[in-house]
Amino acid sequence: MSQQKKIAVLEGNAEVGRQIADRLREDGFEVCTVTDNGREGIERIEEEKPDIVIVGMVLKETDGFGVLERLKDDKSPAQIIATGSFSDDEIISRVLAKGAKYYLMKPVPPELVAERAKELVGLSGAEIKTSAPREKKNAASLDEKISNIFISIGIPPHIKGYAYLREGIKMTVEQPSIINNVTKQLYPSIAEKFSTTASKVERAIRHSIEVAWNRQRVDAINAIFGVRVYIGTDKPTNSEFIALVADKLILEGLANY
Repeated sequence: MSQQKKIAVLEGNAEVGRQIADRLREDGFEVCTVTDNGREGIERIEEEKPDIVIVGMVLKETDGFGVLERLKDDKSPAQIIATGSFSDDEIISRVLAKGAKYYLMKPVPPELVAERAKELVGLSGAEIKTSAPREKKNAASLDEKISNIFISIGIPPHIKGYAYLREGIKMTVEQPSIINNVTKQLYPSIAEKFSTTASKVERAIRHSIEVAWNRQRVDAINAIFGVRVYIGTDKPTNSEFIALVADKLILEGLANY
């Protein structure tokens, strides 16, 4: 890393916090504090002014929400990665609304936390040096970005369409022209990978999109794309949604690499 970046780790489980801190140091970050106490963490953040803060939702004295609120009130420039065991869409939305760039569901491997931190540093314009091949790093980041979009708009990971939709978006990012031949090329390609049929892929993806729209998360969807794409009960077709997300990721890729 061309310039060492500071990270504060606020994690309710001391052993997990230590593991995350160790991994971050291995990746070249300066870990300025590791604590399981939210109040103490806020004080250390004010003193050390870290570039990134890892915030667990369950902390002593002041919980993760309290930390996020304080950082937001203080207009802290730190990038925030939140971790927690909550899977409720409304709670995750609150976390993201309070300033977290990412919400990682526990148990989360320290390697994933470090990867997210490196990604945030990259978004801030710093040069990241990594021993992994660029293609491998990009592939991992792409999976993570898609998953974060799904979480934000309310597509749950336990339904079949989640995996099919993610694969379809990845294929479209890698080969944009495939979106012009959804029925004869995209669905069959996804079906082959998951040992199912193209018709089941189509239905499962359509169901995933319907789930998201039925949860009335249109505002969150529009916020992700930065423009008012949909209003009210408007719902995109499978190909429209895949193309929209793929286009966003392609543009981000052009900006970040």
